[in-house]
Amino acid sequence: MPEGATRLHSAVRGYLDHLTVERGLAANTLLSYRRDLRRYLEFLAGRGIGDLGEVSSEDVAGFVRTLREGDPEHRPLGANSAGRAVVAVRGLHRFALREGLTSHDPAHQVRPPTPPRRLPKAITLEQVEALLAAVGSEDDPRALRDRALLELLYGTGARISEAVGLDVDDLTRLRPDARTGAEVGVVRFRGKGGKERVVPVGRYARAALDAYLVRARPGLAAAGRGTPALFLNARGGRLTRQGAWAVLRAAAERAGLSDVSPHTLRHSFATHLIDGGADVRVVQELLGHASVTTTQVYTLVTVDRLREVYAAAHPRARVSR
Repeated sequence: MPEGATRLHSAVRGYLDHLTVERGLAANTLLSYRRDLRRYLEFLAGRGIGDLGEVSSEDVAGFVRTLREGDPEHRPLGANSAGRAVVAVRGLHRFALREGLTSHDPAHQVRPPTPPRRLPKAITLEQVEALLAAVGSEDDPRALRDRALLELLYGTGARISEAVGLDVDDLTRLRPDARTGAEVGVVRFRGKGGKERVVPVGRYARAALDAYLVRARPGLAAAGRGTPALFLNARGGRLTRQGAWAVLRAAAERAGLSDVSPHTLRHSFATHLIDGGADVRVVQELLGHASVTTTQVYTLVTVDRLREVYAAAHPRARVSR
């Protein structure tokens, strides 16, 4: 490998190490960045560039065009995927400049493509109830686990990776609320970048978790080696994201629901809270969003629903024919 190309690959390795150790990025994000930067290096090599110091703004812009248009070896990427790749490339060049590996940042002026604004997909409360009712017999330990998992996802707005990453000790024992006297419980999630947040557990999710912990988890745990994981698979190990996804997909099929994903329950949690009058900043904290701007998209869902109701119900809102 030419010396310049060796320095280039070394810079990428150093940047990824920085993201891992100092920034604490999630493993899935790092995997995506590594894939994006590998493609970037291939693009630069195709232009005969073997050193970061040789890269120009036109080269970076050309890479963005290639992402969007595709090439013989890669299909075109959507705005979100291309945007993530641009963020990775911009971060690499900022890192190289800060570490003294280059004297300029050619990616500084290159902006990620603007993704189309898409409102989150949510299902109705009736559909949520149908989904939960479709889990299966309460005599089956796995059905008790599945009910607890789905109740937790909808009742807390957790990401599926956060739910399957829970240990039993992440559930706080129930205690009386100092103000109301009602029993409350909380769960501690580890979100993106290792950030922790504490979310209340409602009575439906709490009841489902209690039933699972008492009547199902001990039997599942007997098949394993004493893992602390909350949700276990049939072999007694930690339930994977793929396994949890399969649980949701099977319940959705039995309930006659299409296009339901783990994030659907998270979106439904947030939308139903906003519909019920919850403050957007409270929802932001519950979801673990770094910025309230991310959460405010749920208020747009509610506004759209209000428009539909108004147009259908108000006598002077109807269009004359």
